Amino acid sequence: MSLPLLLGAFVVLLCVLFNRVSNRLGIPMLAAFILLGMLFGSDGILKIPFENFFFAEQICTFALIFIMFYGGFGTKWTSAKPVADKAVLLSSAGVALTAGLTALFCHFVLSFEPLISVLMGSVISSTDAASVFSILRSKKLDLKDGTASLLEVESGSNDPMSYMLTAGALTVLRGQADPGAIAYMVFSQVVYGIVLGVVIAFAARHVFRNFQFSTSGFDAAFLVAVAVIAYALPTLIGGNGYMSAYLAGIILGNSHLPNKRTLVHFFDGVTGLMQMAIFFLLGLVASPMQMPKIILPAAAIALFLTFVARPAAVFALLSPFGCSRAQMLLVSWSGLRGAASIVFAIMCINSAVIHDVFHIVFCVVLLSILIQGTLIPAVAQRLDMIDENADVLTTFTDYTDEVDLQFVKLRIGSRHPWKNRCLRDISMPPELLIVLLLREGERIVPSGATEIQEGDVLVVCAPAFQDDTVIRLAELTVKPDSAWVGQRISAIHEELGSLVIMIQRGGQTIVPNGQTRLQSEDILVLNQM
Repeated sequence: MSLPLLLGAFVVLLCVLFNRVSNRLGIPMLAAFILLGMLFGSDGILKIPFENFFFAEQICTFALIFIMFYGGFGTKWTSAKPVADKAVLLSSAGVALTAGLTALFCHFVLSFEPLISVLMGSVISSTDAASVFSILRSKKLDLKDGTASLLEVESGSNDPMSYMLTAGALTVLRGQADPGAIAYMVFSQVVYGIVLGVVIAFAARHVFRNFQFSTSGFDAAFLVAVAVIAYALPTLIGGNGYMSAYLAGIILGNSHLPNKRTLVHFFDGVTGLMQMAIFFLLGLVASPMQMPKIILPAAAIALFLTFVARPAAVFALLSPFGCSRAQMLLVSWSGLRGAASIVFAIMCINSAVIHDVFHIVFCVVLLSILIQGTLIPAVAQRLDMIDENADVLTTFTDYTDEVDLQFVKLRIGSRHPWKNRCLRDISMPPELLIVLLLREGERIVPSGATEIQEGDVLVVCAPAFQDDTVIRLAELTVKPDSAWVGQRISAIHEELGSLVIMIQRGGQTIVPNGQTRLQSEDILVLNQM
């Protein structure tokens, strides 16, 4: 047991390190995870034999639950709403059109059997949200005309359509081509998936707002359970679990939830770990020795998808909306294939469909991430689609590494200069705003006429500090026999050589000024810039 655990921890550490290296080299991190898995695989350096495709499908399905759920949870609806109609059209009709064109190419050009051609088109018809936005986030690019939100919603919501097409093709291949059964499958996938996703989300939101979790962290555990239920429950009755999980994520992510920022950071870590697991595992089950015999058809399909099928679908569906040519070209190029396509290909193997389907799809995905993914920033720049005045991080509700706003509180004491003054009479820097006033348990939204009283607590909003500079903090305890006891901070500033930004005195936290006198056992928090 210890050896597998050690190996697993080692793989996670390597994935984290590969992420740093891939960012420096301009290679999408998900491609790095796949390549790392291939190095560990049976044809790689460590030659770990792993061909349990059923186990791989179960693990990848579990990982996709969180990727899909958090894809919805991180969607900022106010940004996505203006492009929702276009995104939904691309994620439904666009997927079907891409699948159909690819199937025709596979049959008439590559001479695949008709049903295998349909299956191939279905499996690789969806785009991958994790691939696209790992690139946009790492480069901190936002795109003009709401293109980032368009790609976000489309790529986050089109896996369910690809799954339905794949499941339908497999049903026909297994000889179960009853029209009534297929019609019911489509109905159940869509209706049960949507209805249960919405119901589960609203029930979970009600619990969040009306139930007090007794222990810190239980709210995150509850949300994990909600994500799993949102997938598992509709799947048990024939619904589309991915659609349900995605919709539940959208609703909860755009609701006012207690402790939401902590939940977001938690799911950031969980989803990152799931992405590492799924792409590493997919690389592990692949056999590089199989690649030479399928590289030509895989490359042909990748080229057709990139330059014919995807652009044809995008231009056909977005032209009526009056989208610019540059935007449609960028949306076409950003249609990366990803983990879902490979997972659906594993489904094909477990359904006794030829093994080459998996390796062809795997190679198409790898080429898509490596070539298209690497060139997205350059293509966006060439098409003049980069919005220099925005940051793609603001497209999400996930409060990623850089937060746009910071909130601090100020307590008004008996000698505070703002005491008994109206807000409009106080001179403050233009980027500061008092957003809330707490007075004897009452929450007051202030206006210019609000008078500040002793004992008030003001919540002040300001832009967050965003810089590559590292702020180094240190603690220093004032000993009972120290010469600093009783001294004002201003008198010992040069001796300290650092700025005292906080004093911890007993159970009290003090933000000091030059006149603050130090006491024995004070803990000073210093900025050692």
